[in-house]
Amino acid sequence: MDIVAKRSINCEQGAVRAVRYNVDGSYCLSCGSDKKIKLWNPRTGLLLKTYGGHADEVMDAAGSCESSFIVSASLDKSVIYWDVSTGLPVRRLRGHAGGVTCIRFNEESSIAVSGSKDNTVACWDIRTRKLDAVQTMREAKDCITALVVSEHKIISSSLDGSIRQYDIRAGELVCDTIGVPITYLVQTGDGQCLLAACSDGTIRLIDNDSGELLSEYKGHRVDDYTIECGIIAADTKIISGSAEGAAIMWDLLEGTEVRRLRVGSEVVHSLAPHPTGSDILFARKRHIEVWGKPDEEEILD
Repeated sequence: MDIVAKRSINCEQGAVRAVRYNVDGSYCLSCGSDKKIKLWNPRTGLLLKTYGGHADEVMDAAGSCESSFIVSASLDKSVIYWDVSTGLPVRRLRGHAGGVTCIRFNEESSIAVSGSKDNTVACWDIRTRKLDAVQTMREAKDCITALVVSEHKIISSSLDGSIRQYDIRAGELVCDTIGVPITYLVQTGDGQCLLAACSDGTIRLIDNDSGELLSEYKGHRVDDYTIECGIIAADTKIISGSAEGAAIMWDLLEGTEVRRLRVGSEVVHSLAPHPTGSDILFARKRHIEVWGKPDEEEILD
């Protein structure tokens, strides 16, 4: 997969904790240790808006399905629901007893799902004025590190080494124990598999239905960082950040390393594959690095 460095954006918000594309990939969000979220045009590097209102570091954010709203998660124990155009908080949701580490919308963007250091997953009905969580899942024994939210499932990963799948329709919980702290979780595009980044420096591909371990990917450095991973190129490649300032790509089926991108000198900890194109965003220290196919811009123009 021929991708090159295209652009470097200095976010000027302390350390960038996470980088996320919006639903169609036309904008991206950076979450900062300066307690702010910034909205960018990743193709031009233009800063479009800054959202300030949290009292501590922002750890994650997500854009709604029509890109009109943002939800953000912060170590200040709150979730904020923002109006994109005005830049103002619409609602501030407090209910977690610990810092909020991850946040996702459901498909209609009517429910926000948050995971916290208090070991719980909370569901918030953000279209009403109800400020309490409509449902709280308390099964985890340690910090919630990542969430995958689909039409009728909420899947969480935890430092307790387990992946929990909550089937909302059936009211059932399935728990798969990996036995190693899980630091990040994503789902393949076809919904068949889960990719779990673990603290032992191994990324594990797990069958969504059976919980069976299908493959393992190694070669990146984790050290003590939370390093995110992703699935790219129509579910054929795995990509992960690394502590030595690189991003590593593996063949999903073969499990072999196919490419090592030298992104910078600092830890590459967060990444976001474009929802439809080939571009990938990487976060390192204060910067977002945009990588992609070199000719894609000309084609789009």
